[in-house]
Amino acid sequence: MNQRTIANQIKARGIGLHTGHESVMTLKPAPENSGIVFRRVDLECPIDFKVTPEIVGETTLCTTIVNPDFQGDTGDGVNAKIATIEHLMSALAGIGIDNLLIELTSDEVPIMDGSSSDFIFLLQSAGIEIQSKPKRFVKIIDTVRVENEKGGWAEFKPFDGYRLNFSIEFDHPAFQQTAESMTLEFSSTAYFKEVSRARTFGFMKDMEMLRARNLGLGASLKNAIGLDDQGVMNDEGLRNKDEFVRHKILDAVGDLYMLGHPIVGEFTAHKSGHALNNQLLRALLANPSAYELVEYSDQSAPINYGSSKVL
Repeated sequence: MNQRTIANQIKARGIGLHTGHESVMTLKPAPENSGIVFRRVDLECPIDFKVTPEIVGETTLCTTIVNPDFQGDTGDGVNAKIATIEHLMSALAGIGIDNLLIELTSDEVPIMDGSSSDFIFLLQSAGIEIQSKPKRFVKIIDTVRVENEKGGWAEFKPFDGYRLNFSIEFDHPAFQQTAESMTLEFSSTAYFKEVSRARTFGFMKDMEMLRARNLGLGASLKNAIGLDDQGVMNDEGLRNKDEFVRHKILDAVGDLYMLGHPIVGEFTAHKSGHALNNQLLRALLANPSAYELVEYSDQSAPINYGSSKVL
């Protein structure tokens, strides 16, 4: 099974969920073995962010990456970071894109509709190019687990394939009417069908606090599920009865793809979020005996990426 990039350049425009900043995002084909690279082109000197777990700098309500060569701001009052990359990263994992250059004219990836479906459409519209170098997988060969003080935990275990198990726990009426756990047997088809349209969600009671911290400035019922004290505020309701946990799996797929390679193993998490997901990756990399980089032929690959056709 070989590496993938996109066949043609493609652009999209939108606002950031947290900053409210408008950004033009340009996706460009990239050479073999170059990985996923974000680039801020709005700065006087463009700054690159090569995707690895170590460049994740902030994890409050989103995954934010920083360039380790720039501490503080760039000298013109602009922080050298990019926020809310997880939905785009999730789409890249869903299609199996290994190499891509993502140029942005702002400090946050556009939120689009709050899911990864618009990113999937962009990537498929650009076309998929199969490259000549073999795709590399991170194969889990020993259990790795992390926990936090709030009862959340996440772990990897060996598994011949890619399985994600996720459970959530929220004290809110809307969550008492929906499934709070889900398992995804990962493939492109399963990803597109089961999780790609699941939107991010937020609580109205938290909005004042979030905006005081310059978060949620671009949020609306057009790009997120809003929850008041009684339930879902969106006129159209939920896309799936269990859309909340589906979105948490969507997030996890994107966060875990910060490894830069698909995973062969089983991921299980309870009350996890961006912080724990990243801690799990760092714990894995800190234990070289727990994983290995492997390659597969098309016939032996444990993950099916299919033809990546538009659904």
